[in-house]
Amino acid sequence: MSTPAQLPFEQPNVLRLPPRLRALQSRGAVHQVRTAEGGEAWLVTGHAWVRKLLDDDRLGRSNPDPQAAADSGSAVLAGLLGSFATDHARLRALLEPHFSPERMLTLRPRVEKLTEQLLDELAGRKPPVDLREALALALPIQVMCEWLGVPQEDKDRFGAWTQDAANVGDAARSRQGLGELFDYCKGLVADKRRAPGDDVISRICATDGIKDDEVLGLTALLLFGGYETTVARIGTCVTLLLDEPGQWRALHDDPGLIPGAVEETLRMSMPNPHTGGMPRYALTDFEIDGVTIRAGDFVLLSIIAANHDETAFADPGRVDVTRDTTESLVFGHGAYHCVGATLARTQLQVLLSRLVARFPTLRLAVGAEELELRHNTLIGGLTHLPVTW
Repeated sequence: MSTPAQLPFEQPNVLRLPPRLRALQSRGAVHQVRTAEGGEAWLVTGHAWVRKLLDDDRLGRSNPDPQAAADSGSAVLAGLLGSFATDHARLRALLEPHFSPERMLTLRPRVEKLTEQLLDELAGRKPPVDLREALALALPIQVMCEWLGVPQEDKDRFGAWTQDAANVGDAARSRQGLGELFDYCKGLVADKRRAPGDDVISRICATDGIKDDEVLGLTALLLFGGYETTVARIGTCVTLLLDEPGQWRALHDDPGLIPGAVEETLRMSMPNPHTGGMPRYALTDFEIDGVTIRAGDFVLLSIIAANHDETAFADPGRVDVTRDTTESLVFGHGAYHCVGATLARTQLQVLLSRLVARFPTLRLAVGAEELELRHNTLIGGLTHLPVTW
């Protein structure tokens, strides 16, 4: 038996797959690894297997033996966020109406207005400017506040809690962040029950038969998932396009390419290399590509490796805004496909279309090799994004 590969893998370029991950992928679909915290895990890198296992009830978000669960931030987050969703199909059915195309169409003008306000502020600043701070952090939190019904004055507080909750290097901090987020949501849900408004949390509260614990769990999940992931994706979306010669100009010349550009850059978005992949636990013994997985084993589903699998995408490391990205797994698959994907796409499409139109000469203010990924959060994303124009 070979020595398990040690996470995280060195990543010289934050926009490209780590060479060690690429080498592993070329040798098979599943590999023994050791996590950054020192635990043992199985890393799944093949597109076909990752796609299958994302929608496989032999894997769960919580260890079937809680006493044996890894004490890492990623394990804590996976367990606690998954613990309330004991009836996944029911809770998903409760959420889906709030992400309908009709709802997103209604929300889009507000996203456009918030985006224009932020771009007005950006235009008034002297470059270079950190686009992560100016746009990637600012837009999603304002959209989530307005859409969910969170008072704008609370946005900085819950933004800090979601970052703590997503901390994969500090289990205690992850627990504390989740605890504070849930405590805040308790008060928010109580307020909506007393005085409902025209917002998602109020509408969820009004659902027949829904329990307070279910509303609380859904609220916390929406706040966490809708904010952290979009912050990270905005940064990498823009960076990937600016790093490829001619891509930005192509979008400016043909705005019809914007939706495809969003899907392509989402496919290529790099998560935190320290986490390895989406954390899951084997609920029973089974095989992956001829390798026996035992109940309780920690399994990491590498979305980014799957999205760079040459059997699914030709020349996967090249940005191609005209590529067919139907097989992309960035938002999961099957019953566990991200219910909030349309909201993320709406924000990315609006921001990218307006940013390209207003800043046609936008470019990176540093070389791509100087950019860094956040290592202390499950979602990843850039630590900073200096741009000029």
